[in-house]
Amino acid sequence: MLLAIDVGNTNTVLGLYRLDAEKPGSPATGLRRGGGEKPELAAHWRVTTHRNQTADEYGVLFVNLFEMNGMAPSQVHHIIISSVVPPIETTLRQVCETYFHVQPLFVEPGIKTGMPVLVDNPSELGADRLVNAIAAFERYGGPCIVVDFGTATTFDVISARGEYLGGAIAPGLGISADALFSHAARLSRVDIKRPAKVIGTNTVTHLQSGLYYGYIGLVDGILERIVAELGAPARVIATGGLARQISEDSRFISEIDDMLTLDGLLILFERNRTPRPRSRAH
Repeated sequence: MLLAIDVGNTNTVLGLYRLDAEKPGSPATGLRRGGGEKPELAAHWRVTTHRNQTADEYGVLFVNLFEMNGMAPSQVHHIIISSVVPPIETTLRQVCETYFHVQPLFVEPGIKTGMPVLVDNPSELGADRLVNAIAAFERYGGPCIVVDFGTATTFDVISARGEYLGGAIAPGLGISADALFSHAARLSRVDIKRPAKVIGTNTVTHLQSGLYYGYIGLVDGILERIVAELGAPARVIATGGLARQISEDSRFISEIDDMLTLDGLLILFERNRTPRPRSRAH
């Protein structure tokens, strides 16, 4: 089985894929347009990213998640990791080698992507953004735009030929709300959700309207300008924790794909698949 791990600033997402049914030399994942059946996603989890947790603390967490689903770490023979939190990468490598006895493959410079990256410094591009772009093009074709609603909201643009063209980064909805509440003494925190109407009648609904509809305005405003620069219609795919909440009222988002990043890791694993030695048990 393949364990795919995406480490974000706020959350870490894990996905466990069954590879047993794959035939040697088959297409990368079956995620390609018109491709065959992709490996089954047997389980997936979302946990909080803790920069200061030790390898043992992460190891116990991961093992418990496996056991809750009736699985064992020994079933994992491959691990691929994308991370935007460098301090945690050494810790996760130790977790993989100690608890799974597998040397992980990291999404980093030198990995085979199959996607030209047409930006000034490709090494600056976040691993998760590249993974999302690869998965989106394989599944939906191009031109397309990926909007990932995470700690930051990122916009990634892929051409009709499958080239990564660039994008934009905006503050995420959560940290935008935190900034407001921390700088306005008389405003209390509220649940960020779609209010019944734009014109609020109390402080809570005023805040909800401003945060929710204001953020949709930000997202659609950026998307409108990206599409104008492309000069052609583009499919817009949303992913990330707040994708379903925000996409409901967007004029541009046409698809919601919760598993986009995990499936992108699956694609990259297949493109770089080589026998990776299992580590010795400690």
